[in-house]
Amino acid sequence: MLSFFWLRCLLKMVKGSIVPEDILSFCCDGLQGSTSCSREPGEREEAPGAMGSRSPTEVQMSQLVLPCHTNHRGELSAGQLLKWIDTAACLSAERHAGCPCVTASMDDIYFEHTISVGQVVNIKAKVNRAFNSSMEVGIQVSYEDLSSGKHCSICKAYATFVAQGPPGTKVKLKPLAPQTEEEKIEHSIAAERRRMRLVHKDTLKDLLTRSPRNTELETRDGSVVVPAEKTRVESVELVLPPHANHQGNTFGGQIMAWMENVATIAASRLCHAHPTLRAIEMFHFRGPSQVGDRLVLKAIVNNAFKNSMEVGVCAEAYDQEMSVSRRHINSAFMTFVVLDEEGQPRTLPMVVPQPGDGERRYREASARKKIRLDRKYVVSCKQNEVPLSVPWDQSNKVYLSYNNVSALKTLVAKANWALAREKEKVRIYTLEEDKFLSFRIEMSVRIAAGQAFSLLSDLRRRHEWDRHYASAELVQQVDEDDAIYHVLSQTLSHENKPQDFVILASRRKPCDKGDPYVVAFRSVTLPTHPACPSFTRGETLCSGFCVWPEGEETSKVAYYNQATPGYLAYVTTNVAGLSSDFCATFEACERFLLKNKDDLIARIRDL
Repeated sequence: MLSFFWLRCLLKMVKGSIVPEDILSFCCDGLQGSTSCSREPGEREEAPGAMGSRSPTEVQMSQLVLPCHTNHRGELSAGQLLKWIDTAACLSAERHAGCPCVTASMDDIYFEHTISVGQVVNIKAKVNRAFNSSMEVGIQVSYEDLSSGKHCSICKAYATFVAQGPPGTKVKLKPLAPQTEEEKIEHSIAAERRRMRLVHKDTLKDLLTRSPRNTELETRDGSVVVPAEKTRVESVELVLPPHANHQGNTFGGQIMAWMENVATIAASRLCHAHPTLRAIEMFHFRGPSQVGDRLVLKAIVNNAFKNSMEVGVCAEAYDQEMSVSRRHINSAFMTFVVLDEEGQPRTLPMVVPQPGDGERRYREASARKKIRLDRKYVVSCKQNEVPLSVPWDQSNKVYLSYNNVSALKTLVAKANWALAREKEKVRIYTLEEDKFLSFRIEMSVRIAAGQAFSLLSDLRRRHEWDRHYASAELVQQVDEDDAIYHVLSQTLSHENKPQDFVILASRRKPCDKGDPYVVAFRSVTLPTHPACPSFTRGETLCSGFCVWPEGEETSKVAYYNQATPGYLAYVTTNVAGLSSDFCATFEACERFLLKNKDDLIARIRDL
């Protein structure tokens, strides 16, 4: 097999005459070695020339951890860290908005390490994307040991802030112009994260609807059984001026810190030990509270698994003088563990839920754990460690779709694409990074972007222009934007058998002006369509189309595909310029689009 080093040399030798053969057809590329595009934001390298550049919205905060910030173990309390995170994020949001901003929500946070007295917490926050009156702020937290000089990542967070104008007015935020490669990636994927937030409740509701109604209690040999009611905590806080922000409302970070405090007490009542907070599932602020309000904080252990427990916590506010009913301010779910002397999670007592709401909370906690484990599996898929095709699960459809689209958007936003060949209207680009080689092929077509998007997103019509396709069967129409296909390829594998694929196709219309139409592809596995001896099961993890409007009747159509060392033997002859099949396939795609655009318009009118 040709090594990546020699392919890199070959690319440079034949610059200007590269003709990859059918990189366009993800069904013919044997992508068993494909890789995920979901590299963590903190691990991305900045684009050349970006050194020293800084986003106008970026805020950096460094805090020395003092004894007053810690718990009994001398570790920084999670509540104090949440205060600092919210402060930095708010400053970043207001720097962009130019007016006061309030916290609307904080996405899931996973704490990787604890921080000790004397260490420095470094927080970096910047606006990833501005929508109408809301914006997403990305936060990265790390600690620094001043004695050893060691730096270590603590957590990442994404917060949504809403700009506040004068009473009765709505602030229209100016769009953000990302500069570096990292900023462009975060800007692009922010729309996907926003989409996930909006459907999160529906995802959980759908899972609970399909799960058995009867609660099945976990059994654990020799484990203590604790009634959930014994873990219940209720506390009241009076909101004083020091707890308010610059707008007179209760500081969001303070509310989160109070919630973490009562949740820790509830967790301690179950295990009779000092628990460690490992994760928080989305804080969602439903309304403000002001100085003088009483905040009622409630917490209870919803479910205890073998090594972790989920605590549900909520905050309600009321005004003592006005004697009005309590207002729901915030709610969250926190996951705790109890560590032994070696830092390993201990086995926890079991929880027996109360009938009614207790059983509902018990079942919901199990559902949330399943979703967390499914997500962790999706993002942990690595080449040669686990199959690239992850199991399709209705309960995890939102995250699989998100991962599918965000992987493609990450690849699209990469810098250093190099023009390798231009033949008439077709342009072929390559991108070399680490062990991976990616291809992009694009052209301008006289068709409206929305029409091209509709035609290219239906894989059942792919065989009309891609000669490597034999057929594509629609297996499941998941929703309006996602569908699963079983694809048969004309191309023979190294086993001299045709290939087949099970593909999740995810469509996205533009979220904002300047965004492309997106059709992303990734492999999944389905029990109804196992690998068959008659075919070689192929896999792809990152490929798809992006369509940008260039005018009312003109658009730029681009196809992206990421390859790995396992794919290099297949493309060597194409890289050497010995074939023009790649360009020919895309030219056939253009003819297909032009031929069918009028029929598409007629069908839309008939509807």
